[in-house]
Amino acid sequence: MSTTAPAPTTAQDVADPQAWFDLARFGMFIHFGAYAIPARHEWVMSRELIAPEDYERYAELFDPDRFDARLIARTAREAGMRYAVLTTKHHEGFCLWDSALTDYTSVTSCGRDLVAEFVEALREEGLKVGFYHSLIDWHHPDFTIDRIHPLREAPDRAERNAGRDMARYREYLHGQVRELLTGYGEVSYLFFDFTYPGEDGKGPEDWDSERLLAMVRELQPGIIVNDRLGLPGDLRTPEQYQPVAPMVDADGQEVRWESCQTTNGSWGYDRDNLDFKSADLLLRMVVDSVGKNGNLLLNVGPDGRGGLRREDVEVLAEIGAWMDLHGDSVHGAGPARGIAAPQGTILTQRGDRLYVHVTAWPMQSLHLQGLPRGVRAARMLHDGSEVRFRVSEQPESNVHSHMSINGLEPGTVTFTLPIRRPEVLLPVLEIRLEPEEASHA
Repeated sequence: MSTTAPAPTTAQDVADPQAWFDLARFGMFIHFGAYAIPARHEWVMSRELIAPEDYERYAELFDPDRFDARLIARTAREAGMRYAVLTTKHHEGFCLWDSALTDYTSVTSCGRDLVAEFVEALREEGLKVGFYHSLIDWHHPDFTIDRIHPLREAPDRAERNAGRDMARYREYLHGQVRELLTGYGEVSYLFFDFTYPGEDGKGPEDWDSERLLAMVRELQPGIIVNDRLGLPGDLRTPEQYQPVAPMVDADGQEVRWESCQTTNGSWGYDRDNLDFKSADLLLRMVVDSVGKNGNLLLNVGPDGRGGLRREDVEVLAEIGAWMDLHGDSVHGAGPARGIAAPQGTILTQRGDRLYVHVTAWPMQSLHLQGLPRGVRAARMLHDGSEVRFRVSEQPESNVHSHMSINGLEPGTVTFTLPIRRPEVLLPVLEIRLEPEEASHA
């Protein structure tokens, strides 16, 4: 049976409503908005200094006849993703739901509440619902012009700013977040974006972040909120890079984190950007995140008609085929603490199962040191075939007392892998350790 099916609700989920996130490990990010029509990156409005009144034409043209929330949700689930996050509103200010606070919405443009479609489709597939919401709004008349605003170089910038009032914008921002968290049932994850303090920027005081976060937690007590309000939040969100180690706070304690990544370097649809990452690379990023006690949120950007790019569909299908056989090494797994990963491998662990993801196939022998318990059995995960192993022992008369006769540290476990690399995206050796109680018997 496929391991991509969502995990059932457990007593742990009830006791800790955020526990699902650490079990899920892999999610889909969907960046979609009016910017998909110019197809030149989701920041096209700012990059090209397009005035709000000129940019509105894209909202008028917005008609996503190919946007199929059920297909997106099914694609996510089949790729081994356990949650998905949709951009309810990006920096351009165009809203994908039926907001009572503005008519700059998909409902006005095409008669569709895409957020409602998304939520319904995710629930049908058993996925957790996540919303992205921009703190920034370049379309709103009270959002003051700053260093990243499309009107930053306008000759009449000062005059335009004179009548703007961030207090009014704050109430609009809070009001829209309230709509999203009261109109669509349970929302498990809220990804705010983003705070940029300093000269000519916006800080937590501009959003009234403390009051906003308090409202979010009141409306959705179990929700996970990211760290981009200028407040700590529930997790760190490194963007477009992989941490070199588990992320920690100022006291050195590990914190929850999620790397958000793109398939091709652009979040929104960018027609001419063809720098797509391979399935092999993306999968290694997923496993690398799990091995460092984090998650990966992988983005797709539907095109101007709302359809998924062929390249995204194909790479997710490749990852999904791998997950179907190897998902246990990702879902519910975490770091293999205290065990050094041999060169060319990434380790994860799930209870008494240790998973060795072999990124560089060795010449038959794979050596593991520092295992906390004895090895009960080992197999290749894709086909369940047994992998034999032996433990290096220290001979009685060895002048080099710390080395065994074959040059390996005593206690090193050597696994005999097949000469031929398995024909899967990333081979995985599953090692079943002896139970802890057996090791103390």
